[in-house]
Amino acid sequence: MALDDPKTLVSTQWLADHIKDPDLRVIDASWYLPDAARDARAEYKAAHIPGARYFDIDEISDQRSELPHMVPTVEKFMSRMRKMGVGDGHQIVVYDGAGIFSAARVWWMFRLMGKTDIAVLDGGFPKWQAEGRAVEDMAPMVRDRHMTVTRQNQMVKDVTQVASASKLGDYVIVDARAPDRFAGTAPEPREGMRSGHIPNARNVFYRDLLNPDGTMKSPDVMSEIFRKAGVDLAKPAILSCGSGVTACILALAMERLGKTDHAVYDGSWSEWGTFHDLPIATGDT
Repeated sequence: MALDDPKTLVSTQWLADHIKDPDLRVIDASWYLPDAARDARAEYKAAHIPGARYFDIDEISDQRSELPHMVPTVEKFMSRMRKMGVGDGHQIVVYDGAGIFSAARVWWMFRLMGKTDIAVLDGGFPKWQAEGRAVEDMAPMVRDRHMTVTRQNQMVKDVTQVASASKLGDYVIVDARAPDRFAGTAPEPREGMRSGHIPNARNVFYRDLLNPDGTMKSPDVMSEIFRKAGVDLAKPAILSCGSGVTACILALAMERLGKTDHAVYDGSWSEWGTFHDLPIATGDT
């Protein structure tokens, strides 16, 4: 079991012990790829951790962009959180229905907005249910709560910055996609997208950082996984994936290692893979 840290990762027992704390807010951030054939909102309405609010990753995004679920504006984020009754002074625990998947994206988004009192639930809703803990099907009563946001711009990178890092090597670029997608031997799930990876990137498949029950592996084990993948943890890191979701699992893992100089490439392969003037690499690292 991971050591509880209310700024990164907490256990189901920690949440059970604190679930009635007046300033605790629980968020269901479940989101699935289309091929999962799961409806996150419907599942939330059927059963969720008591008091949980539903965070719609696709709606709470910059919908002016053609890319999927890009980071929303500060104003939109603040507005949506106020409607959810989440704000200053709250300790937040975020979970999802896969174990650790999309919850890490919402954890990272709060961190990007300058909010650090947020943790991912280790093992998520599957572990909570497997332990026979309480669930409910009613949405909670919410009260508006003011939120102060200070956007941490260093935590996110755009395509120009990533292209520069790929050439200069001043950052280590880490890709969270499956090895066959990284190598370019498997087709991409989105139409019109090239296969391969950003030149000079390293590959750490996000699932390799998780145990079979969906909990996160220990910092020592994860550190070795990064090392074996050729990730120089002494360098600042840029984290990428398919559309900016599982890259945030790498961000959470690095925080667990005490490494804070990392940023997410928000456009990820959804952007890089569609720009035919950008170089790609194939095969292993």
